[in-house]
Amino acid sequence: MTAYEPPTALPAEFLNRIDVQAAILAHDFGTLFRLAKEIARISYSKIAAECGIKPERVGALARGEGSITTFGKIVTIADALRVPGHLLGLSARPWGNSTPSGFADAISNREGEVRMQRRGFMRASAGAGLAAALPDLEPISASGKIGIQLPEELRRRAARLRRLDEILGGGDTYRVYLSEYLATKRLIDLGTCTGETRRALLSVLAEQAQQAGWAAFDGGKQADASGLYEASYQAALNSDDDSLAGNALAFLSYQKVSSDKGVGVEIARQSCRTIGPEAPRCVRALLYERLAWTCAVAGLVKETEEALNTAECALSENDDAPQPDWAVWVDVNELQIMKGRCWTELRRPIRAVPALENALSHFNETHARDKSLYLTWLADAYLAAGEIEQAADAVRCAFELSSGVASVRPGQRISSVVRKLRPYRNISEVVEVVELASF
Repeated sequence: MTAYEPPTALPAEFLNRIDVQAAILAHDFGTLFRLAKEIARISYSKIAAECGIKPERVGALARGEGSITTFGKIVTIADALRVPGHLLGLSARPWGNSTPSGFADAISNREGEVRMQRRGFMRASAGAGLAAALPDLEPISASGKIGIQLPEELRRRAARLRRLDEILGGGDTYRVYLSEYLATKRLIDLGTCTGETRRALLSVLAEQAQQAGWAAFDGGKQADASGLYEASYQAALNSDDDSLAGNALAFLSYQKVSSDKGVGVEIARQSCRTIGPEAPRCVRALLYERLAWTCAVAGLVKETEEALNTAECALSENDDAPQPDWAVWVDVNELQIMKGRCWTELRRPIRAVPALENALSHFNETHARDKSLYLTWLADAYLAAGEIEQAADAVRCAFELSSGVASVRPGQRISSVVRKLRPYRNISEVVEVVELASF
């Protein structure tokens, strides 16, 4: 007897197409629906019926209006369309879970030449090396029980994956981080475990949601970022992990302050109240840094300085206690960067320039996204000090570093500074930068 195939099951030759798999990897179901109609001749009404979505919603998604991020709906769509589980971070499905040969190479060949030069090694490592660094887990026993050791294994896995963010932008890492989050959420939904294990899994889920949310923010997916930060906050609360709950709020404040300064500052204050003085020193430093930033954007000079001082005191503590991996990157150099950025926002170039120059002199250029971003604040500080040529040179360096980085933020910052430089087009260095930015 032939196994039942739903009317919307996508043919294997369709699923093997590069554009189709790229859409699936990016969780872009609108593009997937459109391609299914155009190439596989499956109507929106059939897709809607099998996937449990209203036909008008399917059409809207196909036109690029909205997105689907709810875990349950993603699973429903994947199973209705017979999408291989590995492309969505789901467990293996009965209809196959192997990666078509040559797909990774084909995707890489579609990248621009500059992007390949900058990130080719990391992409190759991610494709070839992560299989060894991140072995497949066997999270659920035959009885459906989740072992006590799994949360720590998943946390170590998240720590390894976090290293990708040091080199790649959110446009490259988002689908990886989101898949990890969805896979863990599925484990929690389907498996059984003790209360202690469940709380530990929810803590990991909160951490993974923050990873995915940061990548979404960096890649320009603001709505996705907000949803993931909010999901992280709830998971952290349910796991009694105050540090991660505070960090989820800090991420939200960092995002919200650009559109509503008052809301951003209040969320940042709440994040610091959430952790308390007993939190690990790196966590306290990180959250007070972000409070300082929101206060600087809001023009609150005194509160900015107080938050920076509190962060510095936390970092200077002689504490050998282990620090969570997601916060351990906060160090003295990072604090100098934040000081420089804050004083730039507050138009205090005499304070900003030395802090940024000193910190950037120790900053590795392999961290292209971050260094290019920080150079734009140095350029802003130079402008505030009337050093136009130096500002133009900093923007030029930022532009060169950011080429091929899958992050929307360097381009946004560079465009902002270039607009401020345009009145000085009588200066040769400015002319060069304006011409670079026009391409």
